[in-house]
Amino acid sequence: MIDVGTNSVKLRVAERHGDDWTAVVDRAEVTRLGEGVLARGAIASVAAARTADAIASMAEEASREHVRAIAAIGTAGLRAATNRDEVLATIRERSGLDVEVISGDEEGRLAYLAVRSGLPDAEGPLVVFDTGGGSSQFTFGEGDRVRERFSVLVGSAGCAEAFGLDEAVPESVIEEARAAIGADLERLRAHQANERLVGMGGAVTNMTAVMLELDPYDADRVQGATLSVEEVDRQIERYRSTHADDRRSIVGLQRNRAEVILAGACIARTVMDVLRADALTVSDRGLRHGVFLDRFSQTEV
Repeated sequence: MIDVGTNSVKLRVAERHGDDWTAVVDRAEVTRLGEGVLARGAIASVAAARTADAIASMAEEASREHVRAIAAIGTAGLRAATNRDEVLATIRERSGLDVEVISGDEEGRLAYLAVRSGLPDAEGPLVVFDTGGGSSQFTFGEGDRVRERFSVLVGSAGCAEAFGLDEAVPESVIEEARAAIGADLERLRAHQANERLVGMGGAVTNMTAVMLELDPYDADRVQGATLSVEEVDRQIERYRSTHADDRRSIVGLQRNRAEVILAGACIARTVMDVLRADALTVSDRGLRHGVFLDRFSQTEV
């Protein structure tokens, strides 16, 4: 399965054993597909080319593993781009794959499916949020039942671009960014404070890796970990006071996420504030895991 996001492209190759899937390949490559989309409305040709090259490489890797089927899914960056058809044609020409651009609603459903599979002890009302480069998805449910899901155009790439968060910035800029994020998340305020918050996506998992000082990344330690408000605040201050180049030396932080990690942390912290959550549970399992369950396992939510 190939997940074509606004900031990164992810590949997951897995084998099925009964009702379970065992990963053979699980990796990500930051291609910044959505770089500049906020300002231009269109994906730049250089961003489309490097993303198409990454997808072609991943498709070849999957073929070497003798996969029986490949699902390629596109999300917010492609949904928003005015030149989406041209970008999809470039990807098709270089990789031979047709990327299916899914709605934010569908993205939220698949994320919830992944969480329910990967965190079976997550009981009671749940709020699952997945923050990507171009949007954030929110899904509300209990058990296997989804009550509500929606997507908002708040993403780490767009936020970093809008507020210059790839640089060291004063506290006033963080306050301004969080106020803008909070305004875009107004729809969340109607929800209860007793809903358990589960976060996924590159920002949340990278913050967890930094907290645990993971080098290399260890998905098993990240899965089910807890990020507190205090830890997120600590990391915001750490990133706020450094340029992206200096952030690359932080243990646990993926080097290619240095430009967007502060924006992602601000989004996560604002979500916690709006939902009155003191902490969130981290899910390493994301969209690609949900696609496996949905497309290849006939598991439904």
